[in-house]
Amino acid sequence: MGEFKVHRVRFFNYVPSGIRCVAYNNQSNRLAVSRTDGTVEVYNLSANYFQEKFFPGHESRATEALCWAEGQRLFSAGLNGEIMEYDLQALNIKYAVDVFGGPIWSMAVSPSGSQLLVGCEDGSVKLFQITPDKIQFERNFDRQKRSAIHKMIVDRQHMGVSKRKCIVWGVAFLSDGTVISVDSAGKVQFWDSATGTLVKSHLIANADVQSIAVAEQEDSFVVGTAEGTVFHFQLVPVTSNSSEKQWVRTKPFQHHTHDVRTVAHSPTALISGGTDTHLVIRPLMEKVEVKNYDAALRKITFPHRRLISCSKKRQLLLFQFAHHLELWRLGSTVATGKNGDTLPLSKNADHLLHLKTKGPENIICSCISLCGSWIAYSTVSRFFLYRLNYEHDNISLKRVSKMPPFLRCALQILFSEDSTKLFVASNQGALHIVQLSGGSFKHLHAFQPQSGTVEAMCLLAVSSDGNWLAASGTSAGVHVYNVKQLKLHCTVPAYNFPVTAMAIAPNTNNLVIAHSDQQVFEYSIPDKQYTDWSRTVQKQGFHHLWLQRDTPITHISFHPKRPMHILLHDAYMFCIIDKSLPLPNDKTLLYNPFPPTNESDVVRRRTAHAFKISKIYKPLLFMDLLDERTLVAVERPLDDIIAQLPPPIKKKKFGT
Repeated sequence: MGEFKVHRVRFFNYVPSGIRCVAYNNQSNRLAVSRTDGTVEVYNLSANYFQEKFFPGHESRATEALCWAEGQRLFSAGLNGEIMEYDLQALNIKYAVDVFGGPIWSMAVSPSGSQLLVGCEDGSVKLFQITPDKIQFERNFDRQKRSAIHKMIVDRQHMGVSKRKCIVWGVAFLSDGTVISVDSAGKVQFWDSATGTLVKSHLIANADVQSIAVAEQEDSFVVGTAEGTVFHFQLVPVTSNSSEKQWVRTKPFQHHTHDVRTVAHSPTALISGGTDTHLVIRPLMEKVEVKNYDAALRKITFPHRRLISCSKKRQLLLFQFAHHLELWRLGSTVATGKNGDTLPLSKNADHLLHLKTKGPENIICSCISLCGSWIAYSTVSRFFLYRLNYEHDNISLKRVSKMPPFLRCALQILFSEDSTKLFVASNQGALHIVQLSGGSFKHLHAFQPQSGTVEAMCLLAVSSDGNWLAASGTSAGVHVYNVKQLKLHCTVPAYNFPVTAMAIAPNTNNLVIAHSDQQVFEYSIPDKQYTDWSRTVQKQGFHHLWLQRDTPITHISFHPKRPMHILLHDAYMFCIIDKSLPLPNDKTLLYNPFPPTNESDVVRRRTAHAFKISKIYKPLLFMDLLDERTLVAVERPLDDIIAQLPPPIKKKKFGT
């Protein structure tokens, strides 16, 4: 792998927002997740659980419910009293409808998928018809006092204390007329809707049972508790030869440290999320047909997009938070040492800038130029560009005013290597090229969406000579543009899995693309075809352990002096692929390619392969070369995140 001096950065004080609700779409095998800051994410479970889309949060938008309707249509509702529909192509909010019932606490879609029901703060339930373009109010159900068919009253005894109000946190209505409720007394109860009577009750926790989700076949369901436990219930025969069935609690899982606020049930997994920010996918082994990555427990904590950019020339890091940016200068040392030593800093890292946004909108994306003289970021409604000036240890900031309206709501921002151009991907599918000069800008060109589509471009890559621009959208396609001639150069052959990272190699202008199924391709932009190395890789195939990794590659870069090296990383490993060496086969050790150092050089060369992998740095949010001998690695230990969360419910342990 070679020796590098590594800046090990742990002062990116990033804390993901807690998960408020999830909704599973059985038709598309996608999962929608809303967080407490209003952000909504969409995961493609068929694409190695990749977070393929996200909608930035908003301070006044606390989402309390999510649901899918009519196939691919996604709706949310929350405490602002509005129902919103999301545009999954342009990645923005289509519209918002005020239901005039106060905050919305719950939402459900009809079995046909053509109607929406919302439960409001004023006690009313409102019915909406889903039309092709919008939703239309249909009927209002006022708060019921005397005309209800049945009134099922839960036991008011709460944690052994009588006469305390018991809150029902969730209900499920099965096709056989069974109603299942979960409540603040720690109970899961079964009711007969025909008679309104209690059939069975399970006390499963000493704290609230907060969420419930039922499998589509109605043969199992999952509940989550405030103690961080997830319980699985299954409908099983009373005896081995009996046709009569009963609900049995079969499996408890403890994968959370805090409240489980929401759960979902896919055909093959139990899904949960809550205050501890983790999205947990627990596979049901009896339902998983192929024992591949679908059979592994997953904890998704960090977004599958970059929150950090780097100015290599000035040794600066730009950190993106929900409502502000931080600019840091890396520390330095004059000490020397041997491999593996930790060197003392002669100068500590400096926090140079804290740039806070105005308004309630979250930041979508941000970037700093390689020279460190420009910073750009965008929210849903505004685009900001700043010019930075450095004098000794002082820094001054000047905002570029009168940005054109078509730059509003950028999904991705990238500077050219010489910092003379700015590339902006808008949520309307257009790619804008802006010329930067001094403290001013000039709009040069806009590449419009292909074939009249409005597909948002989520990833950009520019060549070091500034001649080529690659853009990838949500449909896994990659388009390459000629920046000098201002035209589309080629389109990379379509692939079934989304692009997670890409970069253009200097000198060769080969485009390296990583997909969510862990495949890596190399495409020659000048020749408009895959390279010989890439064809060899696809013919032989990657090592099975490489393909079984469950976190996507989020960054790709190249060594300036070693053109055969590709550098890439995910959240739990950093890898250098040496294209001059043979690929490992499945009988080879992937993570330990070298024999002990006391072996001869002949043996070491014979057993070496192309993949050099380090798992020292994790969770790894960013890693890149600063120069040919220096790396920067930004880590975010999970214990540091948990330490900043509210304390969990204390459970009494045996013997204490």
